[in-house]
Amino acid sequence: MKNQPAVDWAAYIRQMEAILALEMDDARRQELLIQFNRIAALAEPLMAFPLDPRLEIAGVYRA
Repeated sequence: MKNQPAVDWAAYIRQMEAILALEMDDARRQELLIQFNRIAALAEPLMAFPLDPRLEIAGVYRA
């Protein structure tokens, strides 16, 4: 990826907790943070894979 800023997953979790009106304890937040970091690490090589600029992008479904 081209110098993408690091995601603040802890802030994301807090925001989603507020938006979804969830109540989580610190242990659950910490475990969720670990999982988000694992998922991001797994996705990193895929996101860094260079694509030919001539490839068509997928269509966008609109209901």
